[in-house]
Amino acid sequence: MFTKLPMFQRTGQAAYKANLDTTLALDDYFNHPHKKFKTIHVAGTNGKGSVSHTLASVLQASGYKVGLYTSPHLRDFRERIKVNGELVSEDYVVEFIRKYQTKFEELTPSFFEMTVAMAFDFFAKQEVDIAVIEVGLGGRLDSTNIISPELSVITNISKDHTNLLGTELVQIAGEKAGIIKKGIPVVIGEKQEEVMDVFLKFAAAKGSDLLFSEDQYKFQSSELINGKRNLVYQSAANNSIVNLSCDLVGCYQIKNIRTALCVCDQLKSRGWAISDRSIQQGVSEVVKRTGLLGRWQTIGRAPKVVCDTGHNVAGIKEIIEQMESLDYGKLHVVFGVVDDKDINEILELLPKNASYYFSRANIPRALDQNILANKAKACGLIGNTYLSIKIALEAAKKNAQDNDLIFVGGSTFVVAEVV
Repeated sequence: MFTKLPMFQRTGQAAYKANLDTTLALDDYFNHPHKKFKTIHVAGTNGKGSVSHTLASVLQASGYKVGLYTSPHLRDFRERIKVNGELVSEDYVVEFIRKYQTKFEELTPSFFEMTVAMAFDFFAKQEVDIAVIEVGLGGRLDSTNIISPELSVITNISKDHTNLLGTELVQIAGEKAGIIKKGIPVVIGEKQEEVMDVFLKFAAAKGSDLLFSEDQYKFQSSELINGKRNLVYQSAANNSIVNLSCDLVGCYQIKNIRTALCVCDQLKSRGWAISDRSIQQGVSEVVKRTGLLGRWQTIGRAPKVVCDTGHNVAGIKEIIEQMESLDYGKLHVVFGVVDDKDINEILELLPKNASYYFSRANIPRALDQNILANKAKACGLIGNTYLSIKIALEAAKKNAQDNDLIFVGGSTFVVAEVV
């Protein structure tokens, strides 16, 4: 499966298809399994994974049987397909590939197209009440975009995959807005002046109600208490105060949890039984209920080691803001990137007063560590190169004092090797 089918994380643009023909053919072959359960569709440049997992957690806490489809995986392919936080079984994956191998050889789907077909088939067989479906890349031409969801969600727009989605925010927003369906409400996570009109026009054309989450919930305060992030919002609907404790501790979760709150309100208005208590429980236990990895995740102490999957300009800005909120001695950064994106703007953002450990994830798309180090040096970032992420992390641990901070990131695939 990994070697025969085009896989974006291995081959990049070559695995991207600019149409839904194969997806629709697979859907027809499997007798449209996505029509057998309700769905929520989540797109966006950053935050869509956190929002998807949070919604799944809240729906689980509400007593529903919940499917969750996300990508990419970090440690195990089966992370992509879960029901109530449980990974799809190895037996199911093996049997699915074996049973339909002839059809796959006939249609030659991409890895992602086949995985979407597997997820939808699995959710139908599991008879889930609802599935939270995260877009893989873009929206309009994404293989997940054959569903008719209860709600569409777009978290935000930033520059990423510009070789496929466009170099301007307006172009990227147009691709993401492609998930907006006729008459189906859409929640927008962030109110960004540059792209607001794109969403308003798409929603108007489709006759879809559109809500900006920050119009619905005003952020009041945030602080870390007993290892969780305490979040306070004020509801615009009745001025009530919403106080939540979240096990996703990154500062940037302020926006993601607000988006999830807004989605929950819309679900309730459509007849879904979601209580305030289930929202509190679900938000408090996102990691515990869904197994989400790599979001400002602490993987070591003394020295503190943190990893995060943020890998574009907007994501790196959030990570740096998070670093600046902490008290530590010296900063050590284990860093690697993929080779098909412009990283100069990212490198310019990274703190100069840190020790860098440049390496590459074990995938074909990873940028050579020596090229990365040279590009970084031109931006004033100094460090050594290492043959693997694990070797780089061990070097950072060896050099760090107990009160230092080690950060591991730059790419989802870098994080995948340490969590």
